[in-house]
Amino acid sequence: MRISEVKSTTREQRIASHTHIKGLGLRDDGRAHAQADGFVGQDSAREACGILVDLIKSKKMAGRALLLTGAPGTGKTAIALAISQELGPKVPFCPMVGSEVYSSEVKKTEVLMENFRRAIGLRIKETKEVYEGEVTELTPEEIENPLGGYGKTLAHVIIGLKTVKGTKQLKLDPSIFESIQKERVTVGDVIYVEANTGAVKRVGRSDAYATEFDLEAEEYVPLPKGEVHKKKEVVQDVSLHDLDIANARPQGGQDIMSMMGQLMKPKKTEITDKLRKEINKVVNKYIDQGIAELVPGVLFIDEVHLLDIECFTYLNKALESPISPIVIFATNRGMCQIRGTEDIIAPHGIPIDLLDRILIIRTLPYTQEDIKAIVQIRAKIEGLTLTDDVLNDMAVTGEKTSLRYVIQLLTPASILARTHGREQILLEDIKEVDELFYDAKASALTLTKYHSSYVP
Repeated sequence: MRISEVKSTTREQRIASHTHIKGLGLRDDGRAHAQADGFVGQDSAREACGILVDLIKSKKMAGRALLLTGAPGTGKTAIALAISQELGPKVPFCPMVGSEVYSSEVKKTEVLMENFRRAIGLRIKETKEVYEGEVTELTPEEIENPLGGYGKTLAHVIIGLKTVKGTKQLKLDPSIFESIQKERVTVGDVIYVEANTGAVKRVGRSDAYATEFDLEAEEYVPLPKGEVHKKKEVVQDVSLHDLDIANARPQGGQDIMSMMGQLMKPKKTEITDKLRKEINKVVNKYIDQGIAELVPGVLFIDEVHLLDIECFTYLNKALESPISPIVIFATNRGMCQIRGTEDIIAPHGIPIDLLDRILIIRTLPYTQEDIKAIVQIRAKIEGLTLTDDVLNDMAVTGEKTSLRYVIQLLTPASILARTHGREQILLEDIKEVDELFYDAKASALTLTKYHSSYVP
C-alpha cells in the first residue's frame, strides 16, 4: 500500500525584491524612524514622501509629478512601493517601465494614456434594495420535466436568511440558484441578494462557526444587523481604463451601470480619444450628482530616461488634464541625451520644461550600518540565520560593491550551508559564494584588464 503526504493548499508568498517593504516607516509627527516598516535610511526622502502621501489623501496633489533620483540600488522603487502601501489597497497603483511604450502594435501615446487611466479609480456608490443575512436553509425544489423524459427540472429554491432582528424565508428563481452555486454558498454563510437584479454576493462565513482549528481558513463576518429586507449602500471600485475597455464596443445605455455591465465583455477595439471624452462626460456627471467619487491613484514610471521626446511632450499635456493621477518618475541617470533627439543633453534625460513642473527627491547611497540592517531584515524575511561576523562582512562588502550584490549572495550561501548540513550561514559560506560570483565592479575591472582577449 502506498501512502503519500498531502501538501498544504495554503498559498506560499513569493519572496520578491521588495517583499519586506510595508510602508514609509514614519512617526505621527512625520519624522522617519531609523528603522521601521522594512525601511532603513533615506530619512529625508521618506519624510518628503510622507508629505506627498498626505497631499494625495487630502486630494490636493492631482496632476502633479514627483521625480526620484539617485544611484542604482538606493531604494527608489522601494519608496514608490512604500507610497502605494501607505495609500492603502483601495487607491490604484500602476507601475510601469519606460521601455514599455515601445511596441510595434500600439502607439506610444496610447500605452501612456492606458496606464494613466489604469491609475485613476472611480468609487461608485449605489443604494440597492437587498435581502441580507446568514443562510439557515438552502433547499432546491424540483418538479417533473414538462418536456417529458425521466429527468427533473429545478422549479425554485427555498432559502432561509437570519439577522440579529429576525429571520425570513425566500422563494427564489432557478436562475438565482446558479449564482448561489458560483459563489459556493453553503448553510452558515452570510450573503446578500439584490432584489432588482437577483445578483448574489457571498460576504463571508458567519463568525458563529469560527473555531480555533480553522481561523485562517475562512473570512469570518458578524451576523448582519437590522431586518433581512433592507436598503444597503453598495460601493464598487473600478478604474477609468476598465470603463474604456467596457465601452470600446458600447451596448445599451450610457449610464454608469450600463458601463459596469460591459466590464466582463471579452471583445475589444481601439480606444479612441472621442470615446474617452464621452466616458469623462458621463463620469463627471455622476460625480456632480454624488453617485460616484474620483480616486486619483499613482502612476509609477521607472527608468523614465528611456522615454523619448514625443512621450515627454505628451506627458506635459496629460499632467494638465483635470482627470489625472499622481505621477512618480524614477531614474538613475545624470546629464544625458534626451532619447529621440540628436544633440539635446538634459538632466536625467528629461526636457527642462517638463523637469520644471516636477518635485524632485534625491536618494543617497546606503552607509555600512544601513546595509547591515537591510541584510538582517532580508535574512529574516527569507527565513535565514546569519552569524554576527557574516553580517559585518556583508556590510563591508556591500559598501565596496553594492547593496543588491550582497543581498543576492544570501540565497546561494543558504544552499551551500544546507549542503554542509547546517541551518546557519557561516562566514566561510559567504566567502565561498563571493569567490564563485562576480559583482559589477569586479566584472568591469576584469574586462578592462583582459580587454585584448575579448572580441571587440
